[in-house]
Amino acid sequence: MNILITGCNGQLGNEIQRLQGEYPNHSFYNTDIQECCPSVANYSKLDITDSAAVSAFVEEHNIQCIVNCAAYTAVDKAEEEESFCQLLNATAPAILAKAMGERNGWIIQVSTDYVFDGTAHMPYTEDVATSPSSVYGKTKLDGERVVVELCKEAVVIRTAWLYSEYGKNFVKTMKTLGETRDSLGVVFDQIGTPTYALDLANAIMTIVEKGIKPGIYHFSNEGVTSWYDFTKAIHRIAGITSCHVRPIHTHEYPTPACRPAYSVLDKTKIKNVYGIHIPHWEESLEKCMANMQE
Repeated sequence: MNILITGCNGQLGNEIQRLQGEYPNHSFYNTDIQECCPSVANYSKLDITDSAAVSAFVEEHNIQCIVNCAAYTAVDKAEEEESFCQLLNATAPAILAKAMGERNGWIIQVSTDYVFDGTAHMPYTEDVATSPSSVYGKTKLDGERVVVELCKEAVVIRTAWLYSEYGKNFVKTMKTLGETRDSLGVVFDQIGTPTYALDLANAIMTIVEKGIKPGIYHFSNEGVTSWYDFTKAIHRIAGITSCHVRPIHTHEYPTPACRPAYSVLDKTKIKNVYGIHIPHWEESLEKCMANMQE
C-alpha cells in the first residue's frame, strides 16, 4: 500500500517514521510544510491546505491511504489565530479526505480530547456528545466531521496529552524546569491520561495492517493521572530531587484557552475492534525517557 504521512516533522510523524522499516510491504511518503533533514526517507514538501497540490501528489504517487499527523496544536495561541487554526485543523483534513474519497482510499485523522468540555466524571466513550470549549477543540471537531463526511473509509482517533522524544512537549518542559528551578507549581485538578506518541504510532500501523473499520476511536495510554502527578513521575524517573513540585488549582494558572478538567478516554472500542494492547502511562513514560538518554 502507498501511504502518505502528513506532518512528518511532528511528534507523531517522527514516531511513525521510526516504525516504517518494520513494514516493508508498504511504501511511505513522508511530507510536511517545512523543509526536513536529509535523513528522512521519501520526504517531500507538501502544503496540505493547497487542494491542487494534494490532488497532484496523490495522483502521482498512487496514494491509497493518508495518515494525517499535521495539525495546529498551539492551544492558547489558537484563541487569537482562529482562522489559521481552522485552516489547518478543518480545511486541510477536508482536502485530504476528499482526495481519498474520490479514489476509494483510506484516511486516518488524529483528533483530540478537547472535543469534550471536560465536565464528565466517567471515561469518555466515542458516542458521548461533544462540546468543545476552546477554538482548538472546535476546529478539531470540525476536522473530524468533514473527514467522516468526505471519505467513507475514514478512521478518527482521539488522543490526549501527547508526548515523545521529539519536538516540544510537557515531559521535556517539566524535566528542564525540574533541573533548573528550586520549586514548581503544577495544576492538580485537571485529570486525564498521557499518551506516548510511539504507542499511538503502533496503534495506527495496526489499523493499517488489519484494515480500516470506519468510525471514531479513542486512544491514550492506560491509567489516570493529573498534571501534578505526571510531573512528579517525570522527576522521579529523571532522578530530579532538588525541585519542590507543589499542587496548584487551575485558577492559579490562568490560560487563554479553557482546558478540560476531566478528559479520560475510554479505549474499549479500539481494543476490541483491533486487538490492541495498550501499556500503562508510567510504563511508557519510562521507555520514552530512557530513549531520551540515548
